[in-house]
Amino acid sequence: MDLVSVIIPYFRKKDTILGSINSVLDQTYKNFEIIIVYDDESKSEWNFIKELKNIDHRISVIQNKKKIGAGKSRNVGIQNSNGKFVAFLDADDKWQSNKLSKQIEFMKLKNCDISHTSYSIVDKSQKVLGIRIARNFFDLKDLLKSCDIGTSTVIIKKNLINDYIQFASLTTKEDFVLWLKLLKQNYKIYGLNEILTSWTKSSSSLSSSKMQKVLDGFRVYHKYMNFSYIKSIYYLLCLSINFLKKK
Repeated sequence: MDLVSVIIPYFRKKDTILGSINSVLDQTYKNFEIIIVYDDESKSEWNFIKELKNIDHRISVIQNKKKIGAGKSRNVGIQNSNGKFVAFLDADDKWQSNKLSKQIEFMKLKNCDISHTSYSIVDKSQKVLGIRIARNFFDLKDLLKSCDIGTSTVIIKKNLINDYIQFASLTTKEDFVLWLKLLKQNYKIYGLNEILTSWTKSSSSLSSSKMQKVLDGFRVYHKYMNFSYIKSIYYLLCLSINFLKKK
């Protein structure tokens, strides 16, 4: 049974992180480690977070010297991980208990290096607001117009991550850059159409900032994909329209 490293970036999610951690500890697949990357310069919740190591010997905590954002925190977690596979989970999301076992089995069956799953969108009371269906992405153009991969659903082989293929230094869309770079390098992203994750929608979350999404969306295309201004604006418009269609 291969080791899976579960990376959880943390910034002021004290009310929800225990639920996220417990959803990992409850997995039927038991060979995992949990790496929490603490990303808050104020250190106001550091004592709480570092005590989480006492819950289970498979939990470790890393403290960033300064705030670097969720994407780069995940990179730090990957660099300090030991697993053949790396899985991502945000500190307010949860997994179904069979998530790891089903997804690892799926990846071995498909002989693939990266996969994602369908997921439900829930509010703070866990009321289901919507569903996102996972599908295969085998070509860069398949994903360029809409970011349809939930980060907390992804499992990837660690050896794919390097100085070029990693999470971007963006406030939002940092994951979008990684998926696009993988496709650009001709890796295939397989979708498992089973709802194995619940993603929490919060009005105060960074993901809810429309202006930030627009700015970072442009940077995805212009800075990271090296598209021209006109081409970047075109794809940004496509991305925005598809985002509105999904709401």
